[in-house]
Amino acid sequence: MDLANLAAFVAVAEHGGFSAAAEQLHLTQPAVSKRIAQLEASLDARLFDRLGRQIAPTEAGRLLLPRARQLLAEAEAARQALRELGEGVGGVLRFATSHHIGLHRLPPLLRRFAAKHPQVALDIRFMDSEQAWQDVLQGRIELALTTLGPATPPLRATTLWDDPLRFVAAPDHPLARKARPTLADLAAHPAVLPDPATFTHRIVADAFAARGLTLQLRMTTHSLDTLRMLAGVGLAWTVLPQTMLDRSLRALPVAGVRLTRRLGCVTHGGRTLSRAAQAFSALLEGSAD
Repeated sequence: MDLANLAAFVAVAEHGGFSAAAEQLHLTQPAVSKRIAQLEASLDARLFDRLGRQIAPTEAGRLLLPRARQLLAEAEAARQALRELGEGVGGVLRFATSHHIGLHRLPPLLRRFAAKHPQVALDIRFMDSEQAWQDVLQGRIELALTTLGPATPPLRATTLWDDPLRFVAAPDHPLARKARPTLADLAAHPAVLPDPATFTHRIVADAFAARGLTLQLRMTTHSLDTLRMLAGVGLAWTVLPQTMLDRSLRALPVAGVRLTRRLGCVTHGGRTLSRAAQAFSALLEGSAD
């Protein structure tokens, strides 16, 4: 049903005639009559009885009237929402973040974003980077802040921060007593690392595989905090972001090896980002290293 025709129908029903409806709609009387005729033809129902100079809704007209009012009200609400969208940033922003970024990179950015755009409701989901990529791909979220791996269309990955990785062990671990341990030295001792499916695990595993070395994995976990604890109590060596080192760990200056990972934003190339997501992306890019 055409909204203009519905508006003409409601105007005629409320004003009791075509002339008054035409005046209210700023149309000619023939134009209003044409719209009513088009609506009746599309519905295959007579909507008004012409009783001399009087106009009265038929049974079909009386049935349609409240529904027509509702449709017109919803259309106006939609137009108003779009006008408000053009005037500012609001709505819901759904995005995912890895636990590491959420704890170590995100807090000051969220504080700034919430202060600048208080009308935006944030729906933040903490998850592993690889799951976040799938949620972006499936359209469940608008963007994800994760460790970046190789991105293939339709996904787009934008690097925001370089995140240096360090080999670490407890201060009393045998590796900590070596001035310049090698990867071969590390391969001779058990390791605890992120799960094999993670981007970070692949970075470490590739470094060993490139030298023909095999990792001794004591265990794997998704939690970097768990890895820090396990290494700190001397159970194994691990690899952690430099920002997570504390007094329980000794950085191992492995000869000839510098590991780093890229952290950034993942979006879907085929999706138009909401104004809230665009504003958040601009803030992120402004904070990039």
